[in-house]
Amino acid sequence: MHAKDLFDLSGKVAVVTGGGRGLGKQIALGLAESGAHVVVCSRKLEPCEQVRDLLKKEGVDALAFECDVTDASSIQDVVDQTVDHFGRIDILVNNSGATWGAPMEEMPLAAWQKVMDVNVTGTFLMSQAVGKIMLEQGEGNIINIASVAGMKGSDPEQMDTIGYNSSKGAVLTFTKDLAVKWGPRGIRVNAIAPGFFPTKMSKVLMERGEDTFLNRTPLRKFGGDDDLKGTAIFLSSRASNHITGDVVIIDGGSHAM
Repeated sequence: MHAKDLFDLSGKVAVVTGGGRGLGKQIALGLAESGAHVVVCSRKLEPCEQVRDLLKKEGVDALAFECDVTDASSIQDVVDQTVDHFGRIDILVNNSGATWGAPMEEMPLAAWQKVMDVNVTGTFLMSQAVGKIMLEQGEGNIINIASVAGMKGSDPEQMDTIGYNSSKGAVLTFTKDLAVKWGPRGIRVNAIAPGFFPTKMSKVLMERGEDTFLNRTPLRKFGGDDDLKGTAIFLSSRASNHITGDVVIIDGGSHAM
């Protein structure tokens, strides 16, 4: 097979949660640019509809849905409508996320539970619902969006987010365990661990600690609008057919320091 063909996603169907903005939007655009039909969903429908219209300009079919990833019935509705329209699901990107900043001793239980519900339980519920379709197909790719914050502790002066860090660590372990369980049944499960990318969720944090974060990043820059696309395409395509249970770190080298 020609190398270019290994990255071709023509005819594949991808579902991207949290696809209406930020990292999810970037990933959705990348998959569409490689030929995949893409479904974007999040709690807010309007941004997803705007992304859907952008995706269609790439010549692919695209759908937009409102979805609460902590609600199994909401997820099932998205899965059912996707399968009704396309007949299959080949790629799932679990990108929906939440965070909350507070010292450990002051973290409200409700805030902890919200972060865990979205980042961990949402990843579980979405993978379970879409995974049933992939198991019937005998193939599929799941990509979980974790974070370098889930791989280490963070200076509370810069990032006092114990719920977020803990949840992303859980996502990494979930990725490895599910890869072992579903690998023999044709489903690959991998994770992407981004560093700092300018998004609505990270904007204030990055502005407050910009100099510190950049000084701890060998490439001396934050993630850009195209920096996740290539990895998402790679992990979704035949180019990564022999990779599962792994995590690709995209942080400008900060994890190496």
